[in-house]
Amino acid sequence: MQAKAILVTGVARRLGCAIARHLHAAGARVMIHYHRAVEDAVAFVAELNEIRPGSASSVQADLLDIDTLPSLVSETVGRFGRLDALVNNASSFYPTPLATIDRAAWDDLVGSNFRAPLFLTQAAAPHLRAVGGAVVNITDIHAERPLAGYPLYCAAKAALLGLTRALAIELAPEVRVNAVAPGPILWPESCLFDQAERAAIIAHTLLERAGSPQDVARAVHYLLEDAPYVTGQVINVDGGRSARL
Repeated sequence: MQAKAILVTGVARRLGCAIARHLHAAGARVMIHYHRAVEDAVAFVAELNEIRPGSASSVQADLLDIDTLPSLVSETVGRFGRLDALVNNASSFYPTPLATIDRAAWDDLVGSNFRAPLFLTQAAAPHLRAVGGAVVNITDIHAERPLAGYPLYCAAKAALLGLTRALAIELAPEVRVNAVAPGPILWPESCLFDQAERAAIIAHTLLERAGSPQDVARAVHYLLEDAPYVTGQVINVDGGRSARL
């Protein structure tokens, strides 16, 4: 990963932060995208640059605004001189029972989970082709096995999974495109799952424990750096939960 430049979306906190931190520790230079969490982003960039000066930078954008997406790529190339990889991590997640689905939920869930990764990859493709780069999309095990009460989120992630395989065809042979599908890794910050629901999910997972963000980060690292003959694939990082769904 030495000196490679990687753009990761949705980095200021949670899973994106773990992915960017892991890639940076492996030697990569990282451009972290954030939307509203400016203080978290600034602090995180400062922390990474304290470890290795000039190795991290940040860019703000609303991923629902398609017109701003090429600027994330141009900012990365302008800062680091190249773009070696794109990690589409940013995501909205909340329930939408069928009767409650409206245009706002459609724009948000489909926009963040499917439309933004599509158009961001489109903007990044020429740069990735030039260096034989890679894309990793963060999907969800519920892209293939939907979660009750979340039809729109699951459909958007299913679209991203399909896009992963389609773009692997479109961008071959220069660019590899894969996905990582987390299971019970981080619980939502809102109280969508109470303690009983969380316990039931863990009990239904083969390893009978929740995973860590580092589990996902290691899978992303593998696909970017150690899997030169892997493309169009999805790795479920779920402790075996999907085997029982």
